[in-house]
Amino acid sequence: MKNLILVVEDSDEDFEAFCRIIAEVKSDFYFQRACDGEDALDYLYQKGCYQDPQLFPRPSIILLDLNLPGTDGRDVIREVKENKSLKTIPIIVFTTSSSPKDIESCYEFGANSYLMKPMGLKQLKKVITVFCQYWLETTILPSTIN
Repeated sequence: MKNLILVVEDSDEDFEAFCRIIAEVKSDFYFQRACDGEDALDYLYQKGCYQDPQLFPRPSIILLDLNLPGTDGRDVIREVKENKSLKTIPIIVFTTSSSPKDIESCYEFGANSYLMKPMGLKQLKKVITVFCQYWLETTILPSTIN
């Protein structure tokens, strides 16, 4: 069975670009999108429309935009890392923010990595390729141990 990446991204354009690029470089993972932090937490806690674990399995990785409407990425990191059953899921922040305060706070809250979204397509492809090589090909994820 393929592993799941929960992509928490409010921008349709950014999500579509990510999916197009990652499909070119890695095919052993599939995606579930959450459009904001509240939707991501509903997915992780299997609430609302996400109650069926067969349709909505636990993600292997969370790729998280930081600046989201409503419940933002910082809140999602805190919530996930404080939950005993969710805290082992790696969270990779993928955002346009280069603020040292954002970077530091995300790591303090328990993010496993902080990646900058570059502006150009060529640079975006490079960052996503490195993400795939490290997180999807090299790293042994908790979800793959069983």
